[in-house]
Amino acid sequence: MTEREIKIGFAGLGVVGQGVWKHLERNASALEQRLGVRIVLARAAVRDLTKSRGVTITPEQLTDDAIALARDPSLDIVCELIGGTALAREVTLQALAGGKVVVTANKALICTHGAELFQAAAEGGGHYLFEASVCGGIPIIKTMRESLVANRFRLLYGILNGTCNYILTRMERESLTFHETLQDARRLGYVEADEALDLDGWDAAHKAVILAYLAHGKWFNLEDVDVQGIRNIDLPDVQWANSLGYKVKLLGIISRDLDSNRVVIRVHPALISKRNVVANVDDVFNAVSVTGDVVGTTVLIGRGAGQDATASAVISDIADAVSAIRSGSRALSSEVDLEFYRRLGADLALASPAEIRSAYYLRLSVLDRPGVLADVATVLARHEVSIATVIQRSSEETDNPVVSLILTTHECSEASMRCSLHDLDALASVRSRPLLLPIVDFDN
Repeated sequence: MTEREIKIGFAGLGVVGQGVWKHLERNASALEQRLGVRIVLARAAVRDLTKSRGVTITPEQLTDDAIALARDPSLDIVCELIGGTALAREVTLQALAGGKVVVTANKALICTHGAELFQAAAEGGGHYLFEASVCGGIPIIKTMRESLVANRFRLLYGILNGTCNYILTRMERESLTFHETLQDARRLGYVEADEALDLDGWDAAHKAVILAYLAHGKWFNLEDVDVQGIRNIDLPDVQWANSLGYKVKLLGIISRDLDSNRVVIRVHPALISKRNVVANVDDVFNAVSVTGDVVGTTVLIGRGAGQDATASAVISDIADAVSAIRSGSRALSSEVDLEFYRRLGADLALASPAEIRSAYYLRLSVLDRPGVLADVATVLARHEVSIATVIQRSSEETDNPVVSLILTTHECSEASMRCSLHDLDALASVRSRPLLLPIVDFDN
């Protein structure tokens, strides 16, 4: 028998919470041998006490008072797996004030209140661990904080949302429309109840803000991040990208100019070369490419969501927490050093549109009549945007007067493209809002 018990409370026992509970029970013997303590699944706070669950738990272990659970002095670790930000924030603050270890998978909470929560952990003498908040089963946070600690990070990018990756993969592979694929994603349970989190890019944006802080030491407001989703991606966009040697992926991108101290943080669909490793990560998998000034480029690939992948990351943090409790440590290598990050993020600012440069893919729905291409070219030239290729795609309906005009550009500033879009949208010959996708080149 081990000498000590570590008692864990769960704030939230939904899909992820049940996964963590299940795997801790199933692997109890091996974990006890490895960690040198007995893990006790003590209590769980839930909204509905009568709901049937896929784990064995007695009525006496359940409560509907998450705040009381967070304050329970008998608990060593609180797993905050509620979701949302209001109650989750209060639960976390109460647990940290009591010197507990809090383990979370709540990306929205960290993105919104990370600075406050890290400070509360430091003041309360507890720990706040969050590996499961970004890309589930991919150990990206530990990799950055521990394995790559010697590096400054010039570039991080990747596929941060498995739902969007699944939809775009099916569109490309099976020539399905966005709406056809979305129906399957809903049926399979891949889409959040609030679909905007996935489809409009906000889930990936939460993760990008967290990664930006870990890489560069400064919290940026979500409202300041350029976030675009995939709702406007049509099957022809995926097909034309393929014919040009690219795939369409929803990417989170964090890049820093180490000389000017400017950083770009953005989430948007983009064309990425098929030669790129990340471009070939499909279905519900995530991928993160990290470029450091010492190690070069490292790519991590794995399941980014789902019960088991997220539970694996939560249990990894629980193991770290147990080690800290046993040793009486006031710090963990995977934790945030607030003073270091304050220095790291000093004077860092977001790059302006004039400082951001890219090539672009532009799709326009225009009237099929002479002079339209010339009008479009005139607008682009006015803003110093040079056309690389032009493709015209006629409608299959012979009496349809509208055609798709697809252009790619040479590299130009984002400011120039924004001005161009504004003027193109005002042309009488342009019949719907233009679609603009960056063509990213991470080899340069």
